[in-house]
Amino acid sequence: MEDTTNMKALFIIVNVGYTEDVLVLTRDLGVSGATIMSARGESSRHESIMGITVDVEKDLVFCVVEPETAEEVMAAVKEKVGVDTPAHGVCFTLPVDKAVGLRKTGQ
Repeated sequence: MEDTTNMKALFIIVNVGYTEDVLVLTRDLGVSGATIMSARGESSRHESIMGITVDVEKDLVFCVVEPETAEEVMAAVKEKVGVDTPAHGVCFTLPVDKAVGLRKTGQ
């Protein structure tokens, strides 16, 4: 079994329409794959049109990476698609205890 200890699950959430920007950014930093899920955002700042609440459409980009890569991606997300941009991107990591079927960067 491959060594997958010390890996990070990286979650990047952006407004719909900015997912390709995130994928280009992650590929440029050596991430070899990602899973994309559609979502909707909910916050204290709802937008209502004629009494109907409209939630913001979001995309969640998920990948498992080495800790060094996670740090590089998070810094790039903050700079290029972060909360102060129209993408309104947020990013966080969680530790991965074990995984199978992963290829390390460069393999």
